Amino acid sequence: MNETTMVVVGNLVDDPRLRKTEGGVDVASFRVASTSRRYDRESARWVDSASLFLNVTCWRALGSNVAASLHKGDPVVVTGRVFTRTYERDGQLRSSYELEATAVGPDLARGTAQFQRLTRPAVPPTYVVSEEATDGAVDAEEGADGARADLESVADERVPASV
Repeated sequence: MNETTMVVVGNLVDDPRLRKTEGGVDVASFRVASTSRRYDRESARWVDSASLFLNVTCWRALGSNVAASLHKGDPVVVTGRVFTRTYERDGQLRSSYELEATAVGPDLARGTAQFQRLTRPAVPPTYVVSEEATDGAVDAEEGADGARADLESVADERVPASV
């Protein structure tokens, strides 16, 4: 895929807003501001450059976790796919930058955080028998007494269904 990814270090401009789509999927959105700084040797001090403001969208579990964890003013590191949205306002064509986040976290260079891992209900894995595992068993399906060979004998060669 030819997606443009970006990492932004900045501060939340507002509290994340959590909503659900018509399909029941969580989506959180917020704005982040990033201001680069440089050291001005003439004045012997740090000087702020122009700020970059991005609209950030977080889907599913990331969205609900962001809404529960982050607040206006928090320093964050956001990574994701960047898009330019074009719209018209007052007869003028305008653009805004949006970031569809794949990861969001507090900026630990500017503070500490207490991470709490979510526990999800354990779902037993679903197995399918791979073709390689059944090749020998299928060829020897019928034993000397005409009984069907038990494919469970290839249990060591099972693979998760997601593979």
